[in-house]
Amino acid sequence: MQTDLVYWILFTHIPRWTILKTNKLIVEILHNQKITFEEFFNLSHNEWKQTFKLEDKDINDLETARKELPNYSFLLEDMLSQGYELIPFNSSDYPKTLKDNLKLKFAPPLIYIKGNKSLLSDDTIAIVGSRKADGLSLEFTKNIAINATKKYQCVVSGGAKGVDQTALDESMKANGHSILVLPQGILTFSSGMKKYYKHIVEGNLLILSTFSPKAGWSAGLAMGRNKYIYGLSKEIYVAQSDSKGGTWSGVLDGLKAQRTIYIRNPKDDEINANDLLILKGAKAVDINGVPIKSNQIDEISLDEKIKSTIKGIALTAKQIKEKINYDIDTKNFSLYLSGLSFVKKEKKSSSNRFIYKSKKTQSSLFDISL
Repeated sequence: MQTDLVYWILFTHIPRWTILKTNKLIVEILHNQKITFEEFFNLSHNEWKQTFKLEDKDINDLETARKELPNYSFLLEDMLSQGYELIPFNSSDYPKTLKDNLKLKFAPPLIYIKGNKSLLSDDTIAIVGSRKADGLSLEFTKNIAINATKKYQCVVSGGAKGVDQTALDESMKANGHSILVLPQGILTFSSGMKKYYKHIVEGNLLILSTFSPKAGWSAGLAMGRNKYIYGLSKEIYVAQSDSKGGTWSGVLDGLKAQRTIYIRNPKDDEINANDLLILKGAKAVDINGVPIKSNQIDEISLDEKIKSTIKGIALTAKQIKEKINYDIDTKNFSLYLSGLSFVKKEKKSSSNRFIYKSKKTQSSLFDISL
């Protein structure tokens, strides 16, 4: 088993290989060909090409990675002696929620953990939002975390400033269960391990990383970590989002995957992108996380109402929202209108106006002279 784990480390961290490429090869080796990693590396390069359809560059990458096996063996032995665990995606301990949500394309082939691994099978919930969240968003976060604990749900957090940290802190204060997903290698989180030692030992907190064990923190890893927070969670609540950044992109990815995402309904004077995400399909909830009725007309989609309102007439975002009786921040609504394929934006008297763009007026690639 320990030998297998060394190979899992090798495959997981081949430079420049995508998760999908790695996972497909692993499935082909273990499931389709039904051989061990060690047997795979005993095959000739010609067999690699014929059976596994590997190219010369892939073979060079694998040979380079194989040279690191002694180092990976020492790394594995050191980690196991310190109480860390490694869970490959073919293990019964691998979280089903993560596999179901991220599929073969994004599910990490190997995760590193320390703490109570039974939390991976808990009913999970993520509370996400801006690092610079306002007081109302932090109050929302606290309410959701406390309610989650009462319902025996495990709070998944990235530990970043603002919403993430508040979600983790409130869960632990309430003696709830939490999973902390790191934006770095698990061996570089030694100060955090000391900080959360009591909660780890008591079985209430699990530390998890998908990155190379000795990788330091970086903005890129922090962004990459977000999809694992969403992937590990059965429910997702958004306290506050800007119109760009990790929370924004994470919600959009979730909506594309047809996941239900709950977002705090903002007040009229708030400056954030919560309204815009609600327009894009997130479900509005109140300060306690209770769903509120959408102000869209049930029988007609929002886009259809916009389309019928601006046919033959150019209107400002404010005029459109008043005509369709939609309560939303005007700036965010203007951004939403700008992104619709059937809408043409015109500049008139220092203000933007929007008008319906019929298919006949929409340009085509075939209209462009090359």
